[in-house]
Amino acid sequence: MTEIIGVRFRDNGKIYYFRPEGHKLNVNDHVIVETIRGVEYGTVVLSNREIGSEDFGGDIKPIRRVANEADAIQYEDNKARAAKAMDICAVKIANHGLDMKLIETEYTFDCNKLIFYFAAEGRVDFRELVKDLAAEFHTRIELRQIGVRDETRLLGGLGICGRELCCHTFLSDFGGVSIKMAKEQNLAMTPSKISGVCGRLMCCLKNEQKAYEYLNAKMPQVGDEVITPTGDVAEVKNINVLKETVRAIIRTSEEDFDIVEYKVDDLKFTPRKRKPAAPKKDNQANNPELDELDNEDRKYGIED
Repeated sequence: MTEIIGVRFRDNGKIYYFRPEGHKLNVNDHVIVETIRGVEYGTVVLSNREIGSEDFGGDIKPIRRVANEADAIQYEDNKARAAKAMDICAVKIANHGLDMKLIETEYTFDCNKLIFYFAAEGRVDFRELVKDLAAEFHTRIELRQIGVRDETRLLGGLGICGRELCCHTFLSDFGGVSIKMAKEQNLAMTPSKISGVCGRLMCCLKNEQKAYEYLNAKMPQVGDEVITPTGDVAEVKNINVLKETVRAIIRTSEEDFDIVEYKVDDLKFTPRKRKPAAPKKDNQANNPELDELDNEDRKYGIED
């Protein structure tokens, strides 16, 4: 067994695991750790717990130390410096005439690297810009191009539900979403109805998918024949998955018919087998023009 803690570097970022090295840490404590980007200041989101060594594929790094008051002051100072660096970078981008949108700037905790996140329609030749920034800040400069989903995640906003975006508040990873999920949930195939602020399929489609798969498995499909409680054969006209009701057509004569609503449990029928709505590998592309950007997301995506 190995004792670990969970640490985040962003409020909505991924959770990374470290060995506490004998320290008893609580949620919202702060620690200094070594990451692939350098020394970082992180927040504990999972307190001490033991896990089996087989649960992790690689070695778990130890924390450097528990953060103190001086570290907290430096962390806040780094954020203030990053805000000023963002203003300076924005001016230099304009001076170079580059077609790019600066999204966010951050320093690593030890200030050995300054990272600029930006969005752009295509590739940008920012070599001269990097030289100017290195001369201005006298530290390592990294420019990272991010896709529309990560841009929305960083900037935040309100969804069509009226609440803050899931990706900006608590969603630590983007789950795969496909157009089949929207069809399974009987949603209108209108981009404005099923797309989020970022223009991609809404992440909440993934959250509700299992419930719809379970309910749909109990329902007949439009056009199926069912046996009503009175023994009549009826044809399914439409279904209401959430209410678990079925509206069916009953022929009273060659020319006349009635449309009656039934609870699905009152009908007899043979359910069809449904294939699960598997997520697309290219992750949420509901527009062919966005496929290339999805690939760019993976290549240039943020490492939280």
